[in-house]
Parts: sequence; structure tokens; C-alpha cells
Amino acid sequence: MADVHDKKTRSYNMSQIKGMDTRPEMIVRKFLHAHGFRYSLHSKKLPGKPDIVLSKYKTIIDVRGCFWHLHKRCKFGDQVSTPSEKITSRRESAVERDRIKVAKWKEKGWNVIVIWAECELEPRKKYSEGREVNLNGLLKNLKNLKNDNPGK
Repeated sequence: MADVHDKKTRSYNMSQIKGMDTRPEMIVRKFLHAHGFRYSLHSKKLPGKPDIVLSKYKTIIDVRGCFWHLHKRCKFGDQVSTPSEKITSRRESAVERDRIKVAKWKEKGWNVIVIWAECELEPRKKYSEGREVNLNGLLKNLKNLKNDNPGK
């Protein structure tokens, strides 16, 4: 099936899709900072330049968009189909890259927490109960990691 946009319009639309400092990522960063966590961003020392790195907890937080990373059983993820073969192949390659990155991080001894942007953070809503539940779950998870490593 042909694309609904001409090549120039499609190119412009695709160029506007951000990879860093996205709204979902900012939500997580502000939450962590407000709760006293300090982190680094997009560390070039680690494969794939992870979104958020908490060195003290040896933890990586990867914020993924449900559409681009084919979140399973998600109305924003794998349940969305696109007629464009190019977009479909990009989505599939993103999943493969994610799998490789997570394997490399775990091989180096890092804990990996994946947060799904659209369904867990609901960035389009000003306030979301689901977002609060998920972020508080993240907080609990990080506190458990700290208790597992009391020397740090």
C-alpha cells in the first residue's frame, strides 16, 4: 500500500521524532530527581547510550515508546499496524537492537528496568493514576536494589 504522504512530507514528519529528552523520559527524570536519585544521561561508556544510568545502584532505566519498540499486548504497540514496510522494518530492527543492548548491559552486570512510555506513563495526560502507580513501583524497585547492596 502506498504512503499517504509525499516523500518530502514523510521525511519532515520522521525528522520531528525525537530520540532524547522526550516527554516520557523527562517525567521519569523529574520523578527520580524529586525523590533524591542522581543519575547520568545517555552514557557513552555503555553500549547503546542508555536513557538513564543510576551508577550507585548499577541500574539502567530504558524508557521506550510503545509504538517504535513493539510493546507486546499494548494498544499503542504491537496491536498498531502500519501499511508502510519501511516503518514496519524500523520497528522490528528497534526490537532487535533492544534485545542486543539489554543482553550487553546484563553481561556487564547492570540491572535493567524498562519503562513503556505510552501505556505506563501516559504522557498525554496532565495527571494519571496509572503513571503514579508505575513510578511508585519504580521507586520501590530501586529501594529494593539499594537494600540488596548495603555497602553503597
